[in-house]
Order: sequence, then C-alpha cells, then structure tokens
Amino acid sequence: MSRPLLLKLLCLLSGLMIPATSFAADIDGSTLSLGWGIPFVGILLSIALCPLIIPTIWHHHFGKITALWSVLFLVPFAITFGMSTSIGLVAHAILAEYIPFIILLFALFTVSGGILVKGNLHGSPKLNTALLAIGAILASLMGTTGAAMLLIRPLIRANDNRKHRVHVIIFFIFLVANIGGGLTPLGDPPLFIGFLKGVDFFWTAKHMLLPVLISTLVLLTLFYLVDSYYYKREDEILPNDPTPDSKLRLYGKFNFILLLAVVGSVLLSGFWKSGVEFSVLGVHMELQNITRDILLLVIAALSMMLTAKQVRSANQFSWEPILEVGKLFAGIFITIGPVLAILRAGQDGHMAGLVAMVSDSEGAPINAMYFWLSGALSGFLDNAPTYLVFFNLAAGDAATLMGPLQQTLLAISMGSVFMGALTYIGNAPNFMVKSIATQSGIAMPSFFGYMKWSFGILIPLFLILTVIFFLI
Repeated sequence: MSRPLLLKLLCLLSGLMIPATSFAADIDGSTLSLGWGIPFVGILLSIALCPLIIPTIWHHHFGKITALWSVLFLVPFAITFGMSTSIGLVAHAILAEYIPFIILLFALFTVSGGILVKGNLHGSPKLNTALLAIGAILASLMGTTGAAMLLIRPLIRANDNRKHRVHVIIFFIFLVANIGGGLTPLGDPPLFIGFLKGVDFFWTAKHMLLPVLISTLVLLTLFYLVDSYYYKREDEILPNDPTPDSKLRLYGKFNFILLLAVVGSVLLSGFWKSGVEFSVLGVHMELQNITRDILLLVIAALSMMLTAKQVRSANQFSWEPILEVGKLFAGIFITIGPVLAILRAGQDGHMAGLVAMVSDSEGAPINAMYFWLSGALSGFLDNAPTYLVFFNLAAGDAATLMGPLQQTLLAISMGSVFMGALTYIGNAPNFMVKSIATQSGIAMPSFFGYMKWSFGILIPLFLILTVIFFLI
C-alpha cells in the first residue's frame, strides 16, 4: 500500500473515532415544522398503498421509491441545518438503530430458512389448533417472520383437502405472525427496537406474558370452535387429497442450535458491560453491541454454509423478503429523525395535539390511549417505527418507562405488537403469509375483506384487554 493512501486511510479512521462534536445530531424539535415529517409519512403511505394501487411498479421499484423519499428529505435538511448535522442524524439512524435491527432480522431469517418440515398430517381442528399454538410459542423464540415461514407451508399442506381454509390462514396471521411474538425482543421488530433503546430483555417477557397468554388462549379457543364448525360440514373434505398424509420429517435440525446462539448473542449484549466505548461519526458505540452484531453475522454465515441447498430449495428460500425489509427500513430510520425530534419537544413542538391526546391535564400518560393510538398506527402503517414514535412520546428513556411508567410501556408494546394483525400491512410476515397462501390456491380475502375478519374478531378482544390492563 502506498504511503499517501495509507495516510489518507489513517486520517479517515481518526476522523471517524473523534467524539461527537463534529457531527452533532441533536435537533431542537420545537423549531421544526410538521413539513419535515412528510418524507417519513410518504414512505409509510407508499408501503401501505402502492402494493394495492400500482403493484407491478412497486414490486420492481420499491427501493428506488424509498430512496427518492430519503433524498427529498436529506437535501433540504442539509441545506437548512448544514452538512455536519445531517451526517450526524444519518449516522445515528444507521449505526445505532438500523444496522443492529436489520442484522438481527437477517440472522433469524437465514437460520429459520434452513429448517425444513416435510411430510403431511391430517388437518383436523385439534391438529390445526396445536400447530397454531406451537407457532405462537416459536414466534417469540425465532421471530414472527421465522416462525411464520417455518410453519405456513406445513399448515397449508395439512388442510389442502378441505374446502374452507381461509379462516386457518387468518388465525395463523393473528397468532403466529403477530401476537405470538410478544414475549421477547427476538419475537417482533418493535420489541427489539425497545431492547436497543435500553428495555431489559426479561422486562418484556415478564410484563407481556399475561396479555399474550390471554390473547392466545382466547384466539385458540375461538379458532377451534370455528374450525370444528366447518370440519363437521358434509361437503368439507374434498374427495381427493393433493398431499396424502405421511410421516413428518425435520431437516436442518442443527439450525435450532444456531437459533439458541442467536438468543445467546442478544442476551450477551444485554448483560455484558465491557466498559469499552468509542464514537463513530458522533455515534456512541459499545463493544458488547458490536460483538453481538458480529456474532449474529457469523451465525447466519454458518447456517448458509452448513445447510444443504436442497433444504433451502424445498423451503423456496430466497433473499427477496429480507432485501425488501432492508431497503424500506433504511429509508424509514433516516426520515423518522425529525418526527422523533418534534415528539421529544412535547408541548413545545408541533405535535402538541398528539401529546395532549395521550396525557391528562396534569401531564400524566393515559395508557389506554397509548394502547389504541400506537395500535391503530401499527395496523395501518408499520409497527416498528410506530413503537419508536410512541416510545419517544412517552419519555424516550428506558429506565423511566420500565419504572414509574411501566404501564405506559406495556400499552405501547401491546398496541404495536397486537394490532399489527389488523391489516395485511401491519407487520411484514402478514403479507408474506397471504402471498404464499394465494400461490397455494387459497382465495384469500382482499385488503378490506381481511379487515372484516380482523376487526370483527380482534377489536372485541382488544377492548377486553383495555379494561383488564389499563382501566381497572
């Protein structure tokens, strides 16, 4: 390596390691107008509406559309506040939040894609209910995406000789793709965002256990009754079974060990306090978190190297889903910065009206409103950024939210996780499950047809949860 090039690299490295003075990302939210939130809202509305209005264009160009919204934010922001502030904002969004977030999803997606369940069982109400229960448990251990992708095809095969199958997929979305992931930061993206913000790993398990348990038992009972009703009908079982019953076989079993390694890596970053800290572009970095991310990448690489290609092929494994999530969330994490700054400004910011809706006259949080507002936005936008918005609106400090405001944190967690099931776009696995079911010949309901099911079943359940946890 030439000496000039070496000097340039050393200068660059020293510039990256300086304290957070040159790239200060702090923004006074009280000075920002709501107009700075337009690119963020634009990305979320694009995610919600483009697949319905312009599906072909969105499928091929969603990354470019997201990048366009990001540029429409970054250029005016840099002109207004200066390059150093803009670099600080982007660096914090990418290094402190986006990269850890996407690495965990990537590891879970890769490892779960290496587990194959072959064979077929008879899709009776008892079996279907058992599969949904197992999926709900696995969702908190391997993520809603991982559990959904592992079980959706075996569930479809088990019921491919039945006339009525739509309700099976819908309850699968409720339980496995959403509510079942509510017990750990591994389960659902919003909870991992909370973990990155300092929420204790076991706080989530302890406080979300009862809400998840009640919701799961209610939905499993209701599903068993609905499925039994259809199963007893004379014309329910088709004369020919496309996939006759056969013994189940499990391939890629060592990936379960890798899943445990993922859990261990996340726990390591929560319990190990290395004391080694430094700044990169003004972003505070800790050795334990960097170690966690490196371990997760190594685990994903081991899964790819050690899993037979035939297993991933039989699972119809592809990188498209994780690439889509990666592109979309890069734009979301960048453009959400001004929105969070306005929320941090509280009554002095331009979202004072929203702050007032979730607080009483004395400024104390109204937890029922936190539950429903975070949930409503999660259902129609995306639950991870919604969690982040209300987390910052409540306090923005994990210690405070786990202490005197623990019911508020519970409300935000429940709303973001549970109400992601209200629509196909509320959580990433929802639409993936719907697409797989459609490809398998199941006539899934439209966007609004699905909402008839979700609103009719889930809204009464959520009203009951509101009374139990936030009004009594």
